[in-house]
Amino acid sequence: MTAPRDNNRDDRPFLGRLTLPERNFVADALRAETVGGILLLLAAVVALIWANTFGGSYESVSDFHIGPSSLGLDLSIQHWAADGLLAIFFFVAGVELKRELVAGELRDPRAAALPVVAALCGMIAPALVYLTVTGIGGGSAAGWAVPTATDIAFALAVLAVLGASLPSALRAFLLTLAVVDDLFAIMIIAVFFTEDLNFAALGGAAAGLLLFWLLLRMGVRGWYVYVPLALAIWGLMYNSGVHATIAGVAMGLMLRCTRREGEQQSPGEHIEHLVRPISAGFAVPLFALFSAGVAVTGKSLGDVFTRPETLGVVLGLVVGKALGIFGGTWLTARFTKAELNTDLRWPDVFALASLAGIGFTVSLLIGELAFKGDEVLTDEVKASVLVGSLIAAILAGVLLKMRVRTYQALYAEEERDDDMSGIPDVYEQDDPAYHLRMAAIYEEKAAEHRRKADAAGASREDGDGPA
Repeated sequence: MTAPRDNNRDDRPFLGRLTLPERNFVADALRAETVGGILLLLAAVVALIWANTFGGSYESVSDFHIGPSSLGLDLSIQHWAADGLLAIFFFVAGVELKRELVAGELRDPRAAALPVVAALCGMIAPALVYLTVTGIGGGSAAGWAVPTATDIAFALAVLAVLGASLPSALRAFLLTLAVVDDLFAIMIIAVFFTEDLNFAALGGAAAGLLLFWLLLRMGVRGWYVYVPLALAIWGLMYNSGVHATIAGVAMGLMLRCTRREGEQQSPGEHIEHLVRPISAGFAVPLFALFSAGVAVTGKSLGDVFTRPETLGVVLGLVVGKALGIFGGTWLTARFTKAELNTDLRWPDVFALASLAGIGFTVSLLIGELAFKGDEVLTDEVKASVLVGSLIAAILAGVLLKMRVRTYQALYAEEERDDDMSGIPDVYEQDDPAYHLRMAAIYEEKAAEHRRKADAAGASREDGDGPA
């Protein structure tokens, strides 16, 4: 079978149809993230019910310490979830970022401009909204980074609940936004939330990363080599004072994500395929279970909209994210003369920008780091993240439902495979073999209808036709 010819990346309009390899990658990645997002939602609901019905047991389990104290790793369960399990999440984020840079949408500076600027504006605007609110209200500026993050898994879970089958270009734009968003979130954590440095441990982590890189370049294989080394790097990074999740990102960025001759998948794609279900289906939901459990009362919900720090988070997620991403996208498209896909409209971009206001996982992590030592304010900020994400989800859901028929029609057209070749028909229009297969299918159908016509005619002549 002749391979389909990919669309020319340079000729593709903004939010135009993806190339076939990119479409397949996005579909696989988002399938795992959607399942993980549903588990994430369930974990958050369980955490809220647990914390508000059996709060004492929730706190006892969250605060239970385990780990070797001689290695500086006698941590609480909640701490293990935030610093340990999220390192897996950030490892996958590092691989995603590497792949986008070398083989995905971000490898072409012109194609990368829109999602990068949109993501950057989508982080600056919420931070400015937060600082404005806390400045006027006399609150703490320490939480400025809390509303800057987007949770792709949570957003996809919302889409799954709504039944919104977005066209692949919109889903890819959301994924790319989240990847760039993760990059900036990683930089924020590394720069602004690094504690006093232990240079000996940091040097050990750097040496471990160098060894990790050398083993990859030498082609050494085997999980029994890399998993123990990764754990050692993580432990050293944790003890260095740099947030331990940075170790996961660094190792993810070192993997090769380009395919060599004869390879079905690059090593990075293969490992991401193995680790993503662990991240989306186990690590992130477990983190949510021990981070989203906050006491919810009428007073605490009222405080979300009256205390400057919490109000700043809510408005940052709901207003700042939507205006920042939409404004950055529209301005970049205007000044670069990028043409929007004729099947879509700018309100579609705004709906997607509103969906990006769901900032669950990384926002909760940054909230814990920003207000470390103040448990009351930390819990109130967590509540504001939940409320802000919920409002953003409802707003995006209403906007997306208004165009759901258009999305479903575009999605159905993209997925149609009349010749049952395993490749959507829209990617085979330049393949002569496709048209020959379709001609054979139509000829067979025509022959069948001729047989039915002859049988119907014979029936009429015998007097058995319809009255």
